[in-house]
Amino acid sequence: MLGALALGTAACGAVAHAAGPHAHLPGRRITAPSPATHSTTTGPTGARSTTSGPTGAQSTTTGPTGAPSTSGPPTTTSAPPGRHGPVTEPPLPPAGPGFVADKVTAVGDSVMIDYTKALEADIPGIEIDAAVSRQWATGVAILQRLASQSALGAVVIVGLGTNGPITSSDFDSMMTVLSGASRVVFVNDRVDRAWQDSNNAVLAQGVARFPRAVLVDWYALAVRHPGWLYATQTHLPIDGPGAAALAALVAAAA
Repeated sequence: MLGALALGTAACGAVAHAAGPHAHLPGRRITAPSPATHSTTTGPTGARSTTSGPTGAQSTTTGPTGAPSTSGPPTTTSAPPGRHGPVTEPPLPPAGPGFVADKVTAVGDSVMIDYTKALEADIPGIEIDAAVSRQWATGVAILQRLASQSALGAVVIVGLGTNGPITSSDFDSMMTVLSGASRVVFVNDRVDRAWQDSNNAVLAQGVARFPRAVLVDWYALAVRHPGWLYATQTHLPIDGPGAAALAALVAAAA
């Protein structure tokens, strides 16, 4: 398992402590109308740290401050219990050099730490590298290194954006590194910071431009279930219903 559990203070405030086929079309938005469950299969263990990350996809949902939505009709897909993991039907596009087929890699910030255990159960064999206070640029560098070592999964999950604003050029830098991936899953932000809505807009607009990118709309699900999160509405208890729901939502898109 990649990474080591880092101790620190995330920008978002108090830090929480820590397979089945679903085809997704370009620019698709993954949401869940009710708490999702995850399988009881235990994935590989290992120390890790993380921070949450943004994701984007076509959506008509706006944030609390009225962040602009992207054009295009949203597609809602719930995550059925016990059917999570890499999509195999229809087959994923072939991965490029440096990407390993049938492997899933996740890179995130401290929010990802909160649902790492559940994500390992939903996607057995996933390799997760998450850390407190991690910035977008650091995530890009980690993924670049893994690709150069031919150690990056063909399916990549990105959970970054909790700790600062991101721009369209930041998103494009990430996709330049991940251009050979079969699928890239971005998780958008629920964070008590001013950059939440702008980050989510960047992610939504970015995913719409890249056919192999998918958006997981964690923000929309989190605002419907505030009790899943701590008071700051950023982190969520490990082993709680929010962690299980978020992991299942991500796994359904991977």
